[in-house]
Amino acid sequence: MFSCHRKFRHGQLSLSHALGTQTLSAIRATAFPDLSCYRRRANFATPDSRACFESSLERVRQSYGLCVYGYVVMPEHAHLLINEPERGCLSQMLQSLKQSVARTLALRAADSFWQARYYDFNVWSEHKFVEKLRYIHRNPVVRGLVERPEDWPWSSFRHYLTGVEGVVEIESQWTARRREKLGIIPKARVHENPAQAKLERGTLKSRRVDFKKTT
Repeated sequence: MFSCHRKFRHGQLSLSHALGTQTLSAIRATAFPDLSCYRRRANFATPDSRACFESSLERVRQSYGLCVYGYVVMPEHAHLLINEPERGCLSQMLQSLKQSVARTLALRAADSFWQARYYDFNVWSEHKFVEKLRYIHRNPVVRGLVERPEDWPWSSFRHYLTGVEGVVEIESQWTARRREKLGIIPKARVHENPAQAKLERGTLKSRRVDFKKTT
């Protein structure tokens, strides 16, 4: 059975712990976008601003039928581990997220809130999935903001650690069990991608995607 405290404190996260009833084939289109603030400014320096990002992410998750496997909101950027949305495409979803946050936090700002580009990495293996999720959760510790991942409230780590339901619904074993009790069967759309062949050849690289400027 799932022993979350011991597993997480020793870094032994497996894919099944993260996905619950979903399979690896259901996350073949998992992406790891890095959303940076304009000129790396600390636009999320306050708890309220980080909470605003979480609220916007949850609204977008519901609107686009998105699976969020992990996230962290840092002072000047945010990391997501997500799949291709059920409705619309990834770039549309991310643009909607960025615009929602910017409209709330930068109503009178002279400069853009976000960088015009975002960096995205396709995740095609269990190893990379777990690697990216660990990176997300340890980011505040590595930056010296907190001593332990659970001390940073604006990430998905506490959910994985205890099963607590936060602002953003996370696709995990905890969530899968809760849905099973409620009789809810989640739907996952699988997107085939030519990047899989590149992965098998060991040539898959990160993508840099241009974005329209958001204020």
